[in-house]
Amino acid sequence: MIWTQEIPTIDPIAAASCLSRLPGLVFLDSAMHHHTLGRVSVLAADPFGRFRLREGRATLDGRPLDGKPLDALRECLAPYRLPAMPDLPAFPGAAIGYFAYDLGRELERVAKPPRRAGLTDDIAFNLYDTLLVIDHERDRCLLIATGFPETESLAREARALGRIDAFAALLGETKPESCTETVPAKLTWQSNFTRQAYEESVEKVRDYIRAGDIYQANIAQRFSAELPPGFDGFALYQRLRATNPATFGAYLAFDELTVASSSPERFVTLRGRHVETRPIKGTVRRVDDPDEDARLAQALQQNPKERAENIMIVDLLRNDLSRVCEPRSVRVPVLCGLESYASVHHLVSVVTGTLREGADAFDLIANTFPGGSITGAPKLRAMDIITEIEGDARELYCGAIGAIGFDGSMDTSIAIRTVFMDRHQAVLQAGGGITLLSEPGPEYEETLTKAARVFAAFEPDEAARP
Repeated sequence: MIWTQEIPTIDPIAAASCLSRLPGLVFLDSAMHHHTLGRVSVLAADPFGRFRLREGRATLDGRPLDGKPLDALRECLAPYRLPAMPDLPAFPGAAIGYFAYDLGRELERVAKPPRRAGLTDDIAFNLYDTLLVIDHERDRCLLIATGFPETESLAREARALGRIDAFAALLGETKPESCTETVPAKLTWQSNFTRQAYEESVEKVRDYIRAGDIYQANIAQRFSAELPPGFDGFALYQRLRATNPATFGAYLAFDELTVASSSPERFVTLRGRHVETRPIKGTVRRVDDPDEDARLAQALQQNPKERAENIMIVDLLRNDLSRVCEPRSVRVPVLCGLESYASVHHLVSVVTGTLREGADAFDLIANTFPGGSITGAPKLRAMDIITEIEGDARELYCGAIGAIGFDGSMDTSIAIRTVFMDRHQAVLQAGGGITLLSEPGPEYEETLTKAARVFAAFEPDEAARP
């Protein structure tokens, strides 16, 4: 049983601004609308539970939990399990948050990086009983309440109806204007690579490929900058979604950590038993001249290096899904399709499967995380090489952001084009897949192309542009 109420249409940013008065705001934002990928945006605040994993220690609201990390999270959600509700445009209630890339060390035997900044947890999910779902396709806004953590029927109903009334009243207040303030001070970004060091790393990966260790590895730069006092993370996210809208945008306000993401890449989604992943491999910058932009897109589609890189990752993901899906159910309905975003064109493939009977979202994560498109092939050896070359823990970068519904569904994005911030610093990473055909100079430039629009969101002059 759930309770719903339709409310007048509200702009997603205005809704987020209203709900930001409550703790734990989350905003899964389809800023780039698409009839399937970017159909709905989901907002929530004031969670009733907080699950965290750091350094192998799982907690719920600060209380230690036993068991393996994903088993512990599964047990936390078990009391709130609801049946599938296919008529709903989104989840009936959900745990929303992230899996950091470094969770991979808990799932597989891979090398531990020598340096870690400690900004992120390995898992951070808040449990939300009340959601605002904005259906962009139907221009409809729906409040959904479950009444959890109450489990007795009358208590659940009373809580659910009270929460809907409270959220509706909050959303019905005078809607704040979208933020137009500029960043208080221009940030100075520092990378953990010089250009020479990154290009040498590309050659090192190519040496590993020649030696037969791997076929591909994704190597990233880590940029960090000191933040001025009082920096407004939500204002930054507004500028980011304006300059670089994406189908899988996200804003998370978690304790001391703020996450702003404009990811174009789905990691895995689960609806019923249908599984889908959409790996991106192959990128070229966009330009203002339409003819030149079209030429660049066509050249990307025909580029043998980029296509080979994409196909290698598709094979890896087919193998990953086959570990948890029904035999012979894994398919590739799209191979190296073109998708265009504000600053780049991408080659995107689609891999689908049918989840094995008795398996769930946590089994799916356990068998596929982290995503092959941001590690390499073979995955575990590529992860060891990434750790050796990068040196720093990736933390949230190349992990997954999204929701695990109380109905057993799941939707997650790859945490790329993503900034995470505490009160003192911001961190942004950008990388690319290295194959034997990679050239060091262009690979370095590709990382800068991917980071450029996120950097621009911090710049006052860029923020003013439409």
